[in-house]
Amino acid sequence: MAIISPDHSMQDLKITYQESKLVFPSQQTQKKSLFLSNIDQFLNFNIQTAHFFKANPHFPPETAAKRLKMALEKVLVPYDFMAGRLNWNHHSCRLEIDCNAAGAGFVVASSEFSLDELGDLLRPNIGFRQLAVEKLRNLDDDKQPLCVFQVTAFKCGGFAIGVSLSHMLFDGLAAIMFQQNLASQAFDDVDNKPLALIPCHDRRLLAARSPPLVTFQHPEFLKLDRRPFLSPPPVSDDSEEKLDFRLLKLSSRDLNFLKIKASEAAAEDGKSTTAIKATTFNVAAALVWRCRALSARDLDHYKDRVSTILYVVDLRSRLNPPLPAGYCGNALLVAYASAKCEDIEKWPFWKMVEMVSQGVTRISDEYVKSATDFLEINKGMIPRGDCIVSSWLRLGYDQVEFPWGKPVCCTPVVNKLERIFWIFPDVDSDGVNVLVQRPAAEMETFQLHFHNFFAHNI
Repeated sequence: MAIISPDHSMQDLKITYQESKLVFPSQQTQKKSLFLSNIDQFLNFNIQTAHFFKANPHFPPETAAKRLKMALEKVLVPYDFMAGRLNWNHHSCRLEIDCNAAGAGFVVASSEFSLDELGDLLRPNIGFRQLAVEKLRNLDDDKQPLCVFQVTAFKCGGFAIGVSLSHMLFDGLAAIMFQQNLASQAFDDVDNKPLALIPCHDRRLLAARSPPLVTFQHPEFLKLDRRPFLSPPPVSDDSEEKLDFRLLKLSSRDLNFLKIKASEAAAEDGKSTTAIKATTFNVAAALVWRCRALSARDLDHYKDRVSTILYVVDLRSRLNPPLPAGYCGNALLVAYASAKCEDIEKWPFWKMVEMVSQGVTRISDEYVKSATDFLEINKGMIPRGDCIVSSWLRLGYDQVEFPWGKPVCCTPVVNKLERIFWIFPDVDSDGVNVLVQRPAAEMETFQLHFHNFFAHNI
């Protein structure tokens, strides 16, 4: 168990931007509008990721950049919506993507540092925002692309591929499928090479029913009084409060301790260990929830405060019939669990793990349809929760193979989404990492509760 703080000496990567331009589909594409589901529209914010590669003598950074640009131009044909722009449809009163071939962003840059000088690539680093710019220079806001790809060379010969994209384009599984297709097109200059995976672009598979029929309560959503879908990012921190960043490292030993603690204590209390489902994600999410709830309680001194955890659930196999394997949109919802902070402090750990596992079982085919219909009726919703946990544990970004090899490290880039906690695999072990983004005033108490949990239970 460890808490890793940012390296403030590396917040400026001394980047020089050589190219900043639009790239277009290699073939003419059909002009059309792409329907966005209510779930897609709910995710109106950008996600940035950084993928690091060691030096390859056969693929210096400038060659990799040319190959990546060529591959991007190819995949923008079947993924034509990525070269489009958001458009407000006044007739349907909803956002859609105008597939107008306006282009995706492509940036080429270089840093004065080597990869070794950056240190631990998983360490939270504000400077990594320079590796995945969100906007192109000299382009008006209304002409900015929905996605930007950036190749940054380091003086050692290694490089990073940074990606910034609107979450309305993809969820994690659709993004990894896109990465695999992008990598497959970078291997040679042969035209019409088949994609590694065939995407399904029919987002009406997750359209609301007509008429909508809400059959469940949906406390995971909160309605705001503002124009639907055209507001600031729904899970971002709208205040100017400065955020602090930490990386919680949970080794395989730590995870086993958490699993045993949950399972054995539950058995002692007469609970079935199979009902607890002490998986890696469930125990890590329960621990994050506990620390977040108690640190928030400590700040506002409100003992009756209720804390809610939201966590992302993939819907593909939960629908009847299941979505196609290649579904290329956002097939996700948030499960939830809520409790008073006072109870969270008193409860055994297994109780919180059980609540996290039970939240997932709530997500049935009918629940998904009800939630989609709820969002159709109640436009302009945001997630109602203290923390939103998103898992990269099964995505496999580090397994995508380009001509120059697999990335040595893939990491989310720190941002202003202060309620999101990212859980992703460790590079060198069977452990996991949790990226924590909290206001500076709360981070100290969050860390204290994290430390105390292990200190009082080992």
